[in-house]
Amino acid sequence: MDDIIIDTHIAIWYFADATQLSKPAETAIDNAEANGILYVSAITIVELIYLTEKGRIPPDVLDLLRDTLDDPTTAFRLIEISREVADEVENIPRLHVPDMPDRIIAATALHLNLPLVTKDHKIQALQNIQIIW
Repeated sequence: MDDIIIDTHIAIWYFADATQLSKPAETAIDNAEANGILYVSAITIVELIYLTEKGRIPPDVLDLLRDTLDDPTTAFRLIEISREVADEVENIPRLHVPDMPDRIIAATALHLNLPLVTKDHKIQALQNIQIIW
């Protein structure tokens, strides 16, 4: 299996400007689409709503993500913020990763023991999560 989790900015770039993705990130996404599951945290939808409301991303990015998550023929799957994910937030130090949505996404990767595709340098500095960038 080639299961991965993607950070919010990776979802934005995937749907809006794939040229922003690194080659390893692109390969991991392609492999997950072909042979695994591509997890998206529920907090990513919340972040995309916020960024759309602020005019920082076009609304079609959120629409495309929702449509893709709703299509059972894709490898994209929504991962809820469960009790187990919430408890893992304690293992993502606030001093290293101060943004709560980033901590939730990192905690999701930690809980599922899956690689996280992210360019976020603060998350990349964590020692307890496999990062793809």
